[in-house]
This record gives sequence, structure tokens and C-alpha cells, in this order.
Amino acid sequence: MTKITLFFLMILGTHTLFASQYVLVNLSEQKAYAVEDGYVLFEGRISSGKPGRETPEGEFTILQKKRHHKSNLWPKPKGGAQMPYMLRLTNTGIAMHLGYVPKKAASHGCIRLKKGFAQEMFAWAKVGTRVYVEGDARHYGKSTEDDDYAIIELDL
Repeated sequence: MTKITLFFLMILGTHTLFASQYVLVNLSEQKAYAVEDGYVLFEGRISSGKPGRETPEGEFTILQKKRHHKSNLWPKPKGGAQMPYMLRLTNTGIAMHLGYVPKKAASHGCIRLKKGFAQEMFAWAKVGTRVYVEGDARHYGKSTEDDDYAIIELDL
């Protein structure tokens, strides 16, 4: 950032020069969160990769944004599946995009976003935004807690 740019930002009264922005995808919850400066701005349900085509976990960067995109992989052999509001995460076919979101992991590895949520994510996220994918889709809808119960005493 040049001194001139910094000067103009100070004149405009901008308090935050750089916003921390990232996407958190929780496969266990089948949800994604848009996080900025430590606050969840919006969230939505997703559908990640089905068994045998699991969405990879890890840290990714949005490599490309494309409003109208057609898959060159699915359906096989020639591709052509519509992937609107596509946010590319890998060069091997993993992306976030608008798609059917049943209450289970059902994609070929991509992260499908519901209508409205996909458009909001596409408008907010930038090329270079970090995306953290964690959890295990096999645990979606299953309690991770023991079935035991406990009595909690409150001092009133």
C-alpha cells in the first residue's frame, strides 16, 4: 500500500485498513460460514461429497470466480453440468457452487450451496479468499455426545 493510498484512507475516516475474511466449511454440520474480522456474516446449508467422492479437508484459496460455469468432468464422459456462481478451490475439479442441497452429502466432491446463499457467497468472496474445510460428512446428523445424561445443580 502506498503512502498516497494510506493518506486517502485516513482522510475518508476508514478505521479498518484490512479485513480478515475467510470461509469455514464444516462437513460434519454440512454448513458453511462467511467470516469477516472474527464475526460470522452469514451462513448456509451445503451438500458436500458423497461416500467415495468425499470433499477434501484442508486449507484452500479461491482460485477463480465464474458466474456461469459448466463442468468439464460431470456428468461423464463429456461434462456439461451447470455450476453457477462457481468459486474454484482446486485445479482438479473441487469448487463451491449453486446446486441441489439435500440433507446429506451428495455431490461428486464439490461443495454445493443453496439458492440465495450461493449468490451471497459469490458476491462477498474474492479471488484469494481462504477456505477452510474440516470435519467428516459421515457424522452429519449424528450426535457426537454420549447418550448418557447428567443432572446439573444450579446455585440460585
